[in-house]
Amino acid sequence: MTVDQMTPIERFNAYNKGEPVDRLPCVPIVGNTAARVIGVKVSDFKGNGKLIARAQIEAYRLFKYDIIRIFTDLYTQAEAMGAKVYYPLDETAYLEAPTLNDVSEIDRLQPADPYKDGNLPHHLEAMEIAVEEVGREVVVTGALTCPFTNASFLIGTENLIRLVLKNPQAAHKLCEVSLQTNLAYAKAIMDLGCAPSLTDAMSSCTVISPRLFQEFSFPYLKRLIDYIHSRGKAVTLHICGNTKGIWSLMADAGADCISIDNDIDLLEAKQVVGDRVRLMGNVRPSEIMLEGSPADVRHAVRECVKKAYDNPKGYVVASGCSLPTETPFNNIHTMLDTVREIGYPVDIEKLRQAQ
Repeated sequence: MTVDQMTPIERFNAYNKGEPVDRLPCVPIVGNTAARVIGVKVSDFKGNGKLIARAQIEAYRLFKYDIIRIFTDLYTQAEAMGAKVYYPLDETAYLEAPTLNDVSEIDRLQPADPYKDGNLPHHLEAMEIAVEEVGREVVVTGALTCPFTNASFLIGTENLIRLVLKNPQAAHKLCEVSLQTNLAYAKAIMDLGCAPSLTDAMSSCTVISPRLFQEFSFPYLKRLIDYIHSRGKAVTLHICGNTKGIWSLMADAGADCISIDNDIDLLEAKQVVGDRVRLMGNVRPSEIMLEGSPADVRHAVRECVKKAYDNPKGYVVASGCSLPTETPFNNIHTMLDTVREIGYPVDIEKLRQAQ
């Protein structure tokens, strides 16, 4: 079996400079699968930064992927702003009720304090521990839910879409207060030596049109990314579902790397924006990583590499979104082992001949 010759930080530093590396960077986006690594329930993560850190550190040590992402669910910032989040015993949390009952309550909203409110302090604690233990060898990131998506959790997705169409001023207020929470949380993340990892599920073309994205999501994303850049950190931006209509806008917002959902063709993304942004993705999390065999995983990884290995701004092999909790460990190992077997530089003819 091929083994890594570089640490993740060494690999990324060399790759970014066009210097020799042992393999392409690889990030199976491990979220709550980390609970399975240390044998705890997902709900045990609530309010327990030490446990989140231990799970993510041990998952990294087990699989040896290239980025640690401190994450439990998308609702940490909204919860810190008053949303009700339900924590099933052993699955990922979900939104039980938005912060607001009515648009008339918007003016009472205040940005969250990442050091005091909700579970944000516990996530920061997890980041601090991870940086202390393994930060010299691997980049540690903190998941951050972007302004438009967080706004949807404050008033409900259907209500936000209604406001976008009928009361745009109110929609902008929700995005602005969400941005202020984002900026405070991003600062706290970066003060620990981590990088924010941006997720904006509701900005997908599956939910809103490119025109609405440009008006209600883009301005706030750009301000957030500009701030992160001002602190010397690069930005990876993940938007779920179909993003074909907004790839150029995602690049215009300043994203350095676009994480591509599995609904999208990597080859097409490379042709459209590959000269502007790094691409990351997009092995199917459910059909392949959760339900597929190791042979399925191996084939899917090779197909992704064939399409994007020569992206002008670089390519990171990854799952199309966060892995389901019950993803088999063997499939995660297979993803990494396949990338190791392919090596770098990629021999495309050899790869095409491989079955």
